[in-house]
Amino acid sequence: MNLNKADLQREVTYKTSRSGGKGGQNVNKVSTKVELLFPIDTSLLFTGEEKQLLTHKLHSRFNKDGLLQVVCDEERSQLLNKEIALERLAQLLSQALIVPKARKKVKISKAKKAARLDAKKQHSAKKESRRRDFDF
Repeated sequence: MNLNKADLQREVTYKTSRSGGKGGQNVNKVSTKVELLFPIDTSLLFTGEEKQLLTHKLHSRFNKDGLLQVVCDEERSQLLNKEIALERLAQLLSQALIVPKARKKVKISKAKKAARLDAKKQHSAKKESRRRDFDF
């Protein structure tokens, strides 16, 4: 599913704080660290089943208020960090919405089993013929 970032942007809230790391004096003055919060429960973008799937797959990323949390403090600019966080959110949500195909068990035919065992016997015979007899 391809999520529209403009739609996500409407439902997202941001919290900013001062960030550590590179930036020198800028780090002490400007709040560049961005914490993106997304409420899956109240979102209008997803159906009930999709919300349930997202909640199940992304439960470890929820904060204590039940909001999906993405943190970014890589760049020196708050705007760039917001864009990166939104990109990560879109990627997280689209990955979580992928439902893996159910594996179908396939029974191996008797002919294939026999062919495999025959190949093993031939290989064993070949190895056996290379052995030297050491009679001490």
